[in-house]
Amino acid sequence: MTFTLDPALKTTVRTQLAPTGRLRAAINMSNFLLVSGTGENNQPEGVSPSLAQAIANELGVELALLPYKGPGDIADDALNNQWDIANIAAEPERAKTINFSPAYSEIQATYLLPPDSPITTIDAVDKPGVRISVKQRSAYDLWLTENLQHATLVRSESLDDSFSTFRDQQLDVLAGLRPKLLEQQSLMPGATLFDTSFTAVQQSVGCQIDKPAAAAYLTDFVGRAISTGLVQSLIERFAMTGRLSVAS
Repeated sequence: MTFTLDPALKTTVRTQLAPTGRLRAAINMSNFLLVSGTGENNQPEGVSPSLAQAIANELGVELALLPYKGPGDIADDALNNQWDIANIAAEPERAKTINFSPAYSEIQATYLLPPDSPITTIDAVDKPGVRISVKQRSAYDLWLTENLQHATLVRSESLDDSFSTFRDQQLDVLAGLRPKLLEQQSLMPGATLFDTSFTAVQQSVGCQIDKPAAAAYLTDFVGRAISTGLVQSLIERFAMTGRLSVAS
């Protein structure tokens, strides 16, 4: 990918995003589709870290990957000058303190139902008395919190904990990203997974809201990353085809 900004604007962007010559990228380690694992020196590997590396390469600066336990922790640090870019899902609540690029990829979110569940449609989930297990502060938790009117959310700290809570407390529904729910479905014989989705979690690159030139650059970068096939090539490189999609 070729840097398209003029030299003066490039300098401004670099000053805003990497004033010390190092781009600090906050990486959400709980998203197993975007972070496939760790490699040399225990550094995160996957679509998200590779995209951050492409940004650093284009700006001509060193990259420092900062692993975070979850997206909520990254959002908490938005005003603490702990990172320069954040690779997490764009949500209205997070957008109060983070300026997000358009999405570069998306993941379908849906529901897993226990055996013999009386619920047959996604619309029937949002009813009084229905209890939904969900990973706290995930993008789909934020979406459900904003959009559900009747059902009750039961939050857990991790993806595995949300499944354990769903199973052990005999909750009505487990919310999650489709690829992970497919894995968890195998742990509960007779469980069913909706073919349709309640939302698509869109992944973006963000920066602090007081960096307009940087925000404009990230918007431009993501557009080019999609149009040139970079995002698709990273999805294929890390064997995420069919699990992670280029944002439309």
